[in-house]
Amino acid sequence: MSRRLLTLLAALVPAVLLFVLATSATVPLVAMGPGPTYDTFGEAEVQVEGGVETVPIIEVRGREADQTEGTLRMTTAAVRDRLTLADAVRFWLDPVQVVVPRDQVFPPERSRDEVRESNAAEMVGSENSAEAAAYGYLGIPMQPRVEGVDPDGPAAGLLRVGDVLTSVDGERVSDATAVVEQVGAHRPGDEVRIGFTRDGREETTTTRLASAGPDGDPDQGRLGILVGDTPADGTDVTINIDPDVGGPSAGVILAIAIVDKLDPGNSTGGAKVAGSGTIQPDGTVGPIGGVTHKIRAAHEAGATEFLVPAGNCAEAVQDPPGGIRLIEVETLGGALDALEVAATGGEPPTCG
Repeated sequence: MSRRLLTLLAALVPAVLLFVLATSATVPLVAMGPGPTYDTFGEAEVQVEGGVETVPIIEVRGREADQTEGTLRMTTAAVRDRLTLADAVRFWLDPVQVVVPRDQVFPPERSRDEVRESNAAEMVGSENSAEAAAYGYLGIPMQPRVEGVDPDGPAAGLLRVGDVLTSVDGERVSDATAVVEQVGAHRPGDEVRIGFTRDGREETTTTRLASAGPDGDPDQGRLGILVGDTPADGTDVTINIDPDVGGPSAGVILAIAIVDKLDPGNSTGGAKVAGSGTIQPDGTVGPIGGVTHKIRAAHEAGATEFLVPAGNCAEAVQDPPGGIRLIEVETLGGALDALEVAATGGEPPTCG
């Protein structure tokens, strides 16, 4: 073998090894960019027995749903994990993507599955808060309803999921907070009388409270139920979202969509609206992560208005795409007011 060929082979081997490493070995980085958007006025496919069914994303039962106009998109940021070195370089060169250390998104002490489960739980909490905020804004009376029963707790065999609680030891209870407070005022071993309605019938039952356990107040009694608030007028809202979507940031958009479905009128004025923001049951809107990616995702989906939590405005105005107005929001009521102003040709409060 000639010396020239040996020199060539010696040069190629490191290059081949480098190429293999760059395209196969992963690096501790993730890429973040615009993710999918979902029109909450639209429909979703859900798994049912026997196949797939298409249903409204905001599904209303117990009353007629109002007609909607325009679009109202919840937005997401896409996170791409398990990058090779070549992937990381490619995303780093893409002006739409941001490459960050992996532990900023996936804490090293938690697995991917744990992060996914946490995000799913946050989404459920966001949906519940969105419903509560919408009902509160519309002034719909609420009542406490049993959402779960501990099979080993004091209420097992006495209360069922769906029972509406009316009293604790003769004291009327109007919401879940009142139930928790009334039960918590008793000690373990105390006998309590619970009033409830089931299938339209008034009933009562009596049981002895258990201890709150090692993680609770040992002097506080426990009934062993999960209780939530539900509309007293029979309104029932189900939110059908892609199960892969997690986190709390869809709250404000879901709340607006629920208000639009339950209240005559049109929140968007027929415009293409998108946004993001957490929401509390009292209607307070909070900041979220990845706002610049979500604004770009909304722009790519054709939105002309984007609802931005006040706490994200400073970041949102950093080089946003043209043709999309950034509306600053602090509460559900403020967001609806701003959309009404925008729909009538006025100037809503904006970031910047």
